[in-house]
Amino acid sequence: MSTQPTSTTSTATVGTLRVDDASLHYEVRGHGPLVVLAAAPMDARSFEPLADLLATDHTVLTTDPRGIHRSPVDDLERDSTPERRADDLYRLITHLDAGPAAVLGSSGGAVSVLALAQAHPEVAHTVIAHEPPLNELLDDREELRERTEEIITTYRSGDPVGAFRKFLEMANIQLPEEVLQHMAGGERDPQSIADDDYQYTRMLRATTRWVPDLEKLRSSASRILVGIGEESTGQLCDRTSRALAAGLGTEPTMFPGDHVGFAHDPEAFATRLRIVLKG
Repeated sequence: MSTQPTSTTSTATVGTLRVDDASLHYEVRGHGPLVVLAAAPMDARSFEPLADLLATDHTVLTTDPRGIHRSPVDDLERDSTPERRADDLYRLITHLDAGPAAVLGSSGGAVSVLALAQAHPEVAHTVIAHEPPLNELLDDREELRERTEEIITTYRSGDPVGAFRKFLEMANIQLPEEVLQHMAGGERDPQSIADDDYQYTRMLRATTRWVPDLEKLRSSASRILVGIGEESTGQLCDRTSRALAAGLGTEPTMFPGDHVGFAHDPEAFATRLRIVLKG
């Protein structure tokens, strides 16, 4: 069950797709071959500059992942698994009836698009998993599980800054203290608090403990590419991405910037993405 687009801005048509246990916010820009941009826990706003650039010659679909921002779920006690988010993407692509698509997923969204490639390869001719946090592919997976549980426990204790600090330490991402305090502390609006609650308690564990079916991905009808930021060397998602590429028997596809290069320098990222899609 879906709604018609609810509003149109100068760049995007906005709509809601009702699935069995969530209402998915989505945005569509441009005309041409379909490109899907998916993140988790980041929502569609993080892709706006990149989507606008790609929309000059593509139809670009972005969405808030289930349970985040404008995509409410019916049951907040139910985990946001990669399989459920993959099914959401499948339903959105099918709803638009504009596929097969090129699908780019970032971070937890990269895990979502890998699950999509396993379950519904027919809707995506190209799947780019940009820095998926597939901790279970690493030799130190047990330590990473313990550290993930420490992050969740710290957050639940009422210390969001401490939880974010532990998250960054595990990811080997360095941020100035004032930036960390701004991002995780201070005054937070109710929606930001709700999104953080859902991310830490219902998304983080299910995403980082997901194990891809490498054999199925190697034989997928979709072209599977593993993206890594050129500035992500030594970070956790650089390690997990290289482990995935090795498991698939492929070389990583390098992109400008770091883990969120698409947001920091969307023009450079769009230029590289266009080259990759033509390949």
